[in-house]
Amino acid sequence: QALPVLFKQWLKNEEVEEGRTAVLQCELTKPNTPVEWRKGDTVLQPSDKYEIRQEGTHVELFIYDAEAEDA
Repeated sequence: QALPVLFKQWLKNEEVEEGRTAVLQCELTKPNTPVEWRKGDTVLQPSDKYEIRQEGTHVELFIYDAEAEDA
């Protein structure tokens, strides 16, 4: 039976000035595990606003041109 995927490093609160890029990152116990980024019930999709990067166990979400609504 496969072991569950856990967070090795949890998300931390980040503060960024409006108009800048916010970067959220976490680390998982298993490499290349699919990750879903959400804001409430909405699944965030790659776009001009959001970029998702994953390399091994390290996962990052970039929020470009951050606004107060992105909190």
